[in-house]
Parts: sequence; structure tokens; C-alpha cells
Amino acid sequence: MNLAPYLAVLRTPRVPSLMLLMLFARIPATAAGMTITMHVLLGLERGYGAAGLVGAMATVGIAVGAPLMGLLTDRRGLRTMLLVSLVSEGLFWFVAPALSFPVLLVTCFVSGIAVMPVMQIGRQVITALVGEAGRRTALAMDSMAVEVAFMAGPALGVLLTTQWNSRVAMWTIGVSMVVFGLVLYAVNPPVRDDVDHGAPVPRREWLTGKLLGVLISAGGATFVLSGVEVAVVAGMRGLGLTDWTGALIAVMCVASLVGGFVYGGLPHVPPVWALMGVMGVLAMPIGLFGWSPWVLALALVPMNFLCAPTIAATGEAITRMTPGSARGEAMGLQGSAFTLGAALGAPLAGFVIDHSSPGWGYFVAGVGAVVIAVGSMVLGAAVKEPVGAALP
Repeated sequence: MNLAPYLAVLRTPRVPSLMLLMLFARIPATAAGMTITMHVLLGLERGYGAAGLVGAMATVGIAVGAPLMGLLTDRRGLRTMLLVSLVSEGLFWFVAPALSFPVLLVTCFVSGIAVMPVMQIGRQVITALVGEAGRRTALAMDSMAVEVAFMAGPALGVLLTTQWNSRVAMWTIGVSMVVFGLVLYAVNPPVRDDVDHGAPVPRREWLTGKLLGVLISAGGATFVLSGVEVAVVAGMRGLGLTDWTGALIAVMCVASLVGGFVYGGLPHVPPVWALMGVMGVLAMPIGLFGWSPWVLALALVPMNFLCAPTIAATGEAITRMTPGSARGEAMGLQGSAFTLGAALGAPLAGFVIDHSSPGWGYFVAGVGAVVIAVGSMVLGAAVKEPVGAALP
């Protein structure tokens, strides 16, 4: 394994410290969803359906808001966007524990629109600091950091809720979000390249069919991942081994980390749609190995090995296809694609599992990814004119 690309990135001024800052900033963000879910289940004593509905409302809000927050960053700068987000985050997490379920439902959607987009901020900062030659490695490292955050965040939300209560957990997450937002405001890391300070480029010039294909591939990656996660939960529950679920999710994350590390050192990589399509192909037969958690853990490795590489590849492609003046909005669209993909994949797999078995959940998630990959490939090749021409 060639470590030279990683050493070059780590020698870039400000990169190591900002990567570490973004890692810690992402942990409370990844804990937020689990914390709200636990609050609905334990604090409000509602069922799983109610908890899922709250999560869905927040997801829709985040999907709507991500490109808007990115556009605000492009037009007014990082600090202006952070101020808007800090006010929203502070108000939401302070009052949310006291809200009734119907009010919480609406508030989650509204606050989701202005949620602090720490995932896309991290990608923008890395893109701005590292030259084009090092972006693949840097974005692979960023994807690996996201995996670590997702391993730590939900577990933190559960720990805070079970050791104290859901209100303490929500206030803790809220305070953490505000503190990290203030740190980012003070540090004010760059979100645009030094060479990208020209006049804004109209959306119709950069929102091409090829870029749309990359965004669809980004959604396809989270579609198959969320479907597989649901199938894992259902499979372990069916075997009476629910306690194994966390260990299997950890195996998925570690496999993704290793894949991201390998990807970051490669000089040449396949197109995004190919990586995502292979993820789908590898997901389809996983259900055949669901009779043992040990065997299932091994079966999950190949597909998840491509997770971080696919996520990093979408970011690399977007930075290559968009001007710096629109990078925030483009990264926001990527975040929306990730969010919507997960929002579609999990319920579809769950519906199939409810009417068949966990094995079919893996299969449907994989087939969906393959179909999305084919559509992404065809769209990127067929649409030559900018698809944003009709947009304002």
C-alpha cells in the first residue's frame, strides 16, 4: 500500500487539525437522530411508528435545507450560515424535550432545514485546503472519519439516554452542537479554493446531466446501505440474537474504513456508478448467509468495503464538475441525495422484510442499487445539455 498520498495530505497546513475538529463536530450530529428516537420511545412513551415518523420529518427537512445552507455559504460565507444554524440548533435542542409529540413532529422538519451541515462543511474545507491532485486521498480520509463518527455518535445517544434520561441527552447533544458551531465560527476555515474567488457561475452552466448522474449514484449508495442495515437488524431479531446487531454494524463500518484507506491511495479508480452498482451486486446474496452471525459478518465485508470509496468518489466527482463559487450548493445537493437515498432504502427493505424474510431485504436493496447505477450511467451519457437551464 502506497502511503505517500496520505503523508502528503497530512503535511498540508491546517489539514490534520481541521480533520480532527470536523471528526469531533460530526459525533453529536450523528447522535442526534438516535437521541430523538430514544426520546420519542422513552420520554414521550410512543411507539416505533411515531419515532420513525419524527425521523422522517427531520430527514425531509434536512434534504430540503442542505442545498439551501450550501447556497447561503456560497453567497454569504461560512460564518453567516453558521449564525443561522446556531440560532436554529440552540432553540430546537433547548425546547424540544418539553414539546408534545405533534409539535415536535413539525419542529423537527423546520429545524432540519437549518441544521448545521457538518458533513458537507467537512468536505468543503478539505476540498479547499488540498490541491486537486490530493483530493481523492483527502476525501477518502474524510469518508473514513464519517464512519468513525457514525460508530461513536448513535452509541453516545443511547448511553446518555439510558444512563440519565432523554431530556439530559437532548440538552447535551444541543450544547455540543452549539459549542462546535462556535468553534467553527471562530476558526472560520476556508470553504473555497484560492483560485475560486471569481463571480458566481450560473446554476444552468454546472448542473449537467453527468453531475445529476453522480448525485443519483450518491443516493443509490445510501439506498443500499440503509436497506442492508434494516435487513441486519431484522435478521438478528429473527434469530433471537438482537445483541449481535451492534457488532455486525461495527463490522460494516470497519470494512468501509479499510476500503476507504485502500481507495485513497489508488492512482486510478472506476466511475462512481460502477462502484455503487457493484455494491448492489454484492448486497443481493448476503441473505443466503444469514443463518449465523459469524458467517453473516464475513458476508457483509465485501459490499461495505466499497462504501467509503463510493462516498469519496461522489465527492471527488462533484468537486471536479462544479466551480468553487457553487461548491457549497453542490455539496448540499450531495447531502440531500445521501439523505433521500437512505430515506427510501430503509422503508422499502423493511416493507419487503415484513412480507417475506430478511434475506429478501438484502436482495431488494441490492437490486435497487443496480437499477440506480444503470440509470445513472445512462443519464450521464445521454444528457449532454445542462439540466439546470430551466432553474433560476
